[in-house]
Amino acid sequence: VQLQASGGGLAQAGGSLRLSCVASGNILSFSAIGWYRKRPGKQREWVATLSRVGNSDYDSSVKGRFTISRSNAKDTVYLQMTALRSEDTAVYYCNKDPPGTDWGQGTQVTVSS
Repeated sequence: VQLQASGGGLAQAGGSLRLSCVASGNILSFSAIGWYRKRPGKQREWVATLSRVGNSDYDSSVKGRFTISRSNAKDTVYLQMTALRSEDTAVYYCNKDPPGTDWGQGTQVTVSS
């Protein structure tokens, strides 16, 4: 079972990016999926979760700006990020929620102010 994050890049403050998490092994059918991030100099932190039945939850720092969703046809979970701030700069990871031990490489998001 693998989860691979992609879609990061450079954005200006106030801009948008969409991250993708492609899942293998039918994981979306039996596990909630979360997005996490590691900001420079900080511990990895939880950002958002999408449950197996489609319920979403967000950290207060991103609520109202980020949206987590999925495409069952594409076995993909997305993180739409809008109104980006410099403090959103981080490496973003997708993983199960609760997370497994394999974090993958993540995808870098850099927001310039």
